[in-house]
Amino acid sequence: MTTLLSRIQNSLRKRAAYQRTKAEIASIPLATAIDLDIYPPDAPKIAARAVYGPHAA
Repeated sequence: MTTLLSRIQNSLRKRAAYQRTKAEIASIPLATAIDLDIYPPDAPKIAARAVYGPHAA
């Protein structure tokens, strides 16, 4: 039971980190995004890779 709760907590933490990361990337000013070679509409894909690993999304 403890393992199940730990897995659920970990999933919730990752989901929260994904949401925060996605929002931050999407809100980057255009000039900064261009400098960083980031396309803001790719925020979900970038956030998924950052939080869940290179094989995500």
